[in-house]
This record gives sequence, structure tokens and C-alpha cells, in this order.
Amino acid sequence: MSGEQVGARVDIWIWSVRLTRTRSIASDACRGGHVRVNGVRVKPAHVVRVGDEVRLRHEGRERIVVVSRVITKRVGAPVAAECYVDKSPPPPPREEAVVVAVRARGAGRPTKRERRSIDRLLGRPAVEGRDRRRARPE
Repeated sequence: MSGEQVGARVDIWIWSVRLTRTRSIASDACRGGHVRVNGVRVKPAHVVRVGDEVRLRHEGRERIVVVSRVITKRVGAPVAAECYVDKSPPPPPREEAVVVAVRARGAGRPTKRERRSIDRLLGRPAVEGRDRRRARPE
């Protein structure tokens, strides 16, 4: 074992090859069932070896990588890219910027008129009886 190791913990490997920003995110993904090695859900301490297929669901996307080199220390992005073969589907296209209603900080609650215009902008249906006063029974 000169230099490279036979196996490493899957959470450490995922973090080392920069699939996640932090090791705790990688561990949480394993505990949450978002990491599979060779089709099997794994715990953070599962040992990953060369040739294993690792599937990671993270940030609304599934990454599918095949381990080509096992490392346990975080390395630079060019070196990390050499440690796996990426077989992930292409990321979904980014949607165009959605118009968002913006209010100035400290402007307080929206008035009834502003609220109705915000509802129209967001495509919400008009709601009857949404104001505070109730009809008095006669």
C-alpha cells in the first residue's frame, strides 16, 4: 500500500473528492439514505473501494460516480476529478429568473391593495373574506 489505500470511509471519500462542501453534509447524506454504493444504502463508515459505483442525491441532483482512486484527504479540484469517473446525467437546465415581489426592509406589512397586487403577480386566486373584519350577523 504505497501511498494509496485499499479502502476509505464513504463519507470521507465523498468529501475528499469534493462532491459535498463539508464532511458533515456527506455524513448526513449517508444517514439520510441519500448515498448508495453498488445499489445499497450505506452508513457513513461503509468502506468504498476502487471500482465501486457511488450514487449521491444532493442539492436536487443525483450524482453517479465510479471510484477510480481512493483518497482520505481533501485535495484540489483538478486532483479530485481524477479520483472518479462521472456518469451522472447532465444537470437540469436552469429556469429563467422568476419575478419576485420585493419590499423595502422596514416598510412594514403590506397594505390590502399591495397584498392583492402581490397575489395577482404570484398567480394566487382571489380569496374572499381574507380581511380581519367579519360580516356581522343580522
